[in-house]
Amino acid sequence: MTVKATMTIDKEFRIGQIDERIYGSFIEHLGRAVYEGIYEPDHPSADEQGFRTDVIELVKQLRVPLVRYPGGNFVSGYNWEDGVGPVADRPRRLDLAWRTTETNHIGTNEFMDWAKKINAEVNMAVNLGTRGIDAARNLLEYCNHPSGSYWSDLRISHGYKDPHKIKTWCLGNEMDGPWQIGHKTAAEYGRLAVETAKAMKWVDPTIELVACGSSNRHMPTFAEWEATVLEHTYDHVDYISLHTYYGNRDNDLANYLAQSLDMDQFIYSIISTADYIKAKKRSKKTINLSFDEWNVWFHSNEADKKIEPWSIAPPQLEDIYTFEDSLLVGSMLISMLKRADRVKIACLAQLVNVIAPIMTVKGGEAWKQTIFYPYMHASIFGRGTALHSIVSSPKYDSKDFTDVPYLDTVSVYDEENETLTIFAVNRHQTDTLNLDADVRSFEGYKVVEHIVLENDDVKATNQYDRSNVTPHSNGDASMDNGRLSANLSKLSWNVIRLAK
Repeated sequence: MTVKATMTIDKEFRIGQIDERIYGSFIEHLGRAVYEGIYEPDHPSADEQGFRTDVIELVKQLRVPLVRYPGGNFVSGYNWEDGVGPVADRPRRLDLAWRTTETNHIGTNEFMDWAKKINAEVNMAVNLGTRGIDAARNLLEYCNHPSGSYWSDLRISHGYKDPHKIKTWCLGNEMDGPWQIGHKTAAEYGRLAVETAKAMKWVDPTIELVACGSSNRHMPTFAEWEATVLEHTYDHVDYISLHTYYGNRDNDLANYLAQSLDMDQFIYSIISTADYIKAKKRSKKTINLSFDEWNVWFHSNEADKKIEPWSIAPPQLEDIYTFEDSLLVGSMLISMLKRADRVKIACLAQLVNVIAPIMTVKGGEAWKQTIFYPYMHASIFGRGTALHSIVSSPKYDSKDFTDVPYLDTVSVYDEENETLTIFAVNRHQTDTLNLDADVRSFEGYKVVEHIVLENDDVKATNQYDRSNVTPHSNGDASMDNGRLSANLSKLSWNVIRLAK
């Protein structure tokens, strides 16, 4: 059967310019993200620094513009000084966040080198769990000050004459969580964060700072946490962070694919809270959002309970993603693009091996998970201005959500290159969705490609030795007299590209 949906796309219906950092990602010292992930000196593809060049090539395909580092929960117990200087002199430490042993073979300078190889900036996190103002300002001085001070000269002595010029910094991680080393109340964190922010901006006034928001929308302190933290930090930070993960634990596909509506509400709630504090302070400044952890995460929960404590880089959080997961990841990207006026940074958590689009085999292949594809498509084709589309779609109800549209969509207009890209998910489990779109404001535009990711088996996965879930360009989108027509197959991710 076929169900019908209509939409109107006009180049004047602008949500906002998309900050390319919305396609950022995340590498934490966790599991095999660093060791056996980006770094494996014995691997056949390893470069002179031990970084896997096969992984670098896959990351480049994603065009990742920004990578958050080094955590995550890890950062709340991390002494950054352990990761600089001669590798032979670096201590081994117990990582209390993940109950493993950290060798510190990779630290700040090596990671900055890796980021250059993938053409990405670094979003550096500072430890506000066990440490505070002093460690944060010293790390910033080490990284960004040109020379002539203790910490900048120490960096130069370590072989890095030029400063790293890191622009974006996270003031801690998930400090609202009882699981966090150095967990704090909102008032405790707010006071520490504002004093750290002031000191850091005295060292380098050009940086941007991200304050910790709630770890997820279901925390008991949400959204009072954001309000209290921003009461303290509003004048000194630029972003408030959001984190969320979803999973299909009940094997209820209709409900699972609707979970991006929860993400929508999370974003709207944080915008409202930030703007409330803006009004309360009579401020002209707007706080934007950094969605610096988001993904599907649930497949590996049971396996992670069996890890031997204090082992080095064990397989942790190694979710093997299904086709249905790729659909939700597509919808989560759409949710963020629909608020591109306020969501300026986002980091898919994480990038390699740990709840990641890229997986590696020790000594062997690197391969693409199902979620690699919507993330890549959005990153490549989703640059420009997000447009507000007027959509009419049939809807359904699920266990936790009502009025879930079968059509989930957003459009991106790249004015400079004269292209229009429509990202669309058909959530219908049995029916093709016939899309009729009015695009008359894009005069002279034609369909150049209709990419489709689909699979009859919602549990289909990719592995190092097989790729069951890959996109094709055989979609049937066509144009006639300013109207776009396309059949979106059941349970599919679609990228419809138009150009003048």
